Amino acid sequence: MAPRSACLALALTVLALSACGAGSTSTSPGGGGGLGDSGAGPAGSAPTSGTELTAWPEFGLDPQRHNATNRPTGITAADLGHLRRRTVKLSGTIDSSPIYLHAVVKGAEHAVIVVTSSYGRTFAIDADSGKPLWIFTPPGYAGWEGGAMITTTSPVADPGGRYVYAASPDGRVHKLSLATGREAGGAWPVSITRDPTREKMAAALNLDGPYVIAATGGYIGDAPVYQGHVVLISRGSGKVVAVYNSLCSNRHRIIVPRTCPQSASAVLSRGGAVVEPGGRRILFSTGNGNWNGKQNFGDSVIELTVPGLRRRQSFTPTNQSELDANDLDLGSSAPALLGGNRVLIAGKDGIMRVLDLARLDGHPPGGPARLGGEVQTLPTPGHDQLFTVPAVWHHGGKTTVFVADFSATAAYRLRGGRLHQLWETPTPGTSPIVAGGLVYVYEPEAGGIRVYSPSSSRPLAELPGSPGHWNSPIVVDGHIVEPEGDANDHSGSGTIDIFTAPEG
Repeated sequence: MAPRSACLALALTVLALSACGAGSTSTSPGGGGGLGDSGAGPAGSAPTSGTELTAWPEFGLDPQRHNATNRPTGITAADLGHLRRRTVKLSGTIDSSPIYLHAVVKGAEHAVIVVTSSYGRTFAIDADSGKPLWIFTPPGYAGWEGGAMITTTSPVADPGGRYVYAASPDGRVHKLSLATGREAGGAWPVSITRDPTREKMAAALNLDGPYVIAATGGYIGDAPVYQGHVVLISRGSGKVVAVYNSLCSNRHRIIVPRTCPQSASAVLSRGGAVVEPGGRRILFSTGNGNWNGKQNFGDSVIELTVPGLRRRQSFTPTNQSELDANDLDLGSSAPALLGGNRVLIAGKDGIMRVLDLARLDGHPPGGPARLGGEVQTLPTPGHDQLFTVPAVWHHGGKTTVFVADFSATAAYRLRGGRLHQLWETPTPGTSPIVAGGLVYVYEPEAGGIRVYSPSSSRPLAELPGSPGHWNSPIVVDGHIVEPEGDANDHSGSGTIDIFTAPEG
């Protein structure tokens, strides 16, 4: 990693400790600004352990989508007043989350940020300079730019360190060389839909051992006909290994949407498919659609076996028909694995439901699908719709869950298999993360990142930024990376803010 630049002037508002007001300065790559002294000390963060985190290979950090780590990140509470900000302008809107790793590009090792734009451009950016290392533009880009076909899918890095997988609006998954940005060839790219004008790739890509996991949903307005489905792709060959259709689930292949009598049941959440520990099962949630407990599973949490993608069990609320009729998708957020055999799911109805992973519908797996079965219900923060993914933080033998929506951000403790609220603040946010003993939450309407101690609703600091949509930050290797912008603006440009810690 290149040496971190010295601090230059840039706005940071410190709320929990001594305040330091200043005007914000945005710069293009190569420029920067300083942050005033926040007065925030290490006591503002929780203790960390292990070696410094130097890679963030996928949305949620790991296949379980925990969005949390106990490892140090190179940024502490004491650093918050001394970060250097660099705003990078891109020819694309990044309405998703970045990934980060070290890779050899152009013959030298770089700290690399990889992001995919709403029209399918994938960018590799040097985290220290803000300069693009390569840009992949998929065939067909000129025909999509400015139009309705978009993607909000976050990329994922191959464990071997040589490739990254990324999506494009035509429903394809690309395997790109980290060294050059070139397509791998052979069977790649892989199409996961027969109608990309109706079936949108929104959820982040995931990995389960030798497989890439991708999913489809629908566009705003749920224009028929489409079916949400999950696809397993071999990382090596590019072969489609298995398919699960949440409607017409008796058909185990990618289907032409109009050939299924039901439409919708999107896999739309940020997290998409969540891999259970051990990699032999995955969980995902679906949006509005028909439910009959046999072939159709709208507004459900579904557990599938890997690699066959066969349904093992599922959960569907007792008021599923009401959710379907009123556009209250259960699947607007992904299942969150809490540990202790507990799963959290929340959707657009403003209700969080805690499930028993051993019996999602209250009965052992293998029997007929039933409605209901949750072990606890409680309101979302601000009683608002949830489109984000919770952060699940295991620390000191305790589990704390951080949830943000359009109205508020809150923390909960898992005790006795149930969630108990610790604090709440009326500040909205996208998917929170816990890294380096601090909680980071991007505020999509006003822009910027609020940084909290895990134990308090009073933010330690606010990092400046521009408004966005589903974008959420990562914190790794001495950098905070936050994309900005809204894919629904159909813009061909956007920005990323990179905050870098001062040299040690």
